[in-house]
Amino acid sequence: MGPVERALADAQRKAQNLFSEVVESALIRPGILESELSAEIYTLAERRFGVRRHWHKRVVRCGPNTLLPYHADPPDRRVGDDDAVYLDFGPVFEEWEADFGRTYVLGSDGNKHRLVRDIEAAFHRGKELYRSEPDLTAGALYDFVSDLARRSGWEFGAPTAGHPIGHFPHERSPGDPGRLSIRHGNELRLRELDDDQRRRHWILEIHFVDRVNSFGGFFEELLTIDTARRSAPARRCSFPA
Repeated sequence: MGPVERALADAQRKAQNLFSEVVESALIRPGILESELSAEIYTLAERRFGVRRHWHKRVVRCGPNTLLPYHADPPDRRVGDDDAVYLDFGPVFEEWEADFGRTYVLGSDGNKHRLVRDIEAAFHRGKELYRSEPDLTAGALYDFVSDLARRSGWEFGAPTAGHPIGHFPHERSPGDPGRLSIRHGNELRLRELDDDQRRRHWILEIHFVDRVNSFGGFFEELLTIDTARRSAPARRCSFPA
């Protein structure tokens, strides 16, 4: 593992530690507004990890808001007693980006807990495909994880399933933003070098939804680098790692 890979893996481990502290501190609780929970996590990140910058907007969604993709801006909502809650944060640790998302389920709804298991399994199936297919394209990976949603009885909830990540700010393609995203029809090979002839690293995002029953779940982390440690589950919440 080279210095870039070590830095990205370290940033992910720190993000995972942050999420573990969110769980252990019982910040996710009924009655709190999404915006209030986001602010509490921001304060925790600054106090415990010195994080003052997040490279993308902090996303906290619960209940029906979990159906919506990243770019949506729904009305603020209070967490309910039986809600699914997903968190998507991009803290910057020493100039290196992390992107880490998990879903929690308050209560005992079996379908919501099954969705949490399914999105974690889909992530690992996608990562296995990446490992086994040297010429895997962004479009083929999107189609693969979308099909996993359908076969599990869900719908894939977003038009994209990932993006590059790296030293802040990571590589972008302003003239053709779809080129650097995991989406249907994108023929870019995931192992293709970036414009500076360096290895490109990716985040894989899994977003499954149940539109009939108005809930969804989200799971994301590094696709291209393995990190060994896993977080402990929460007592009241489903917390895949």
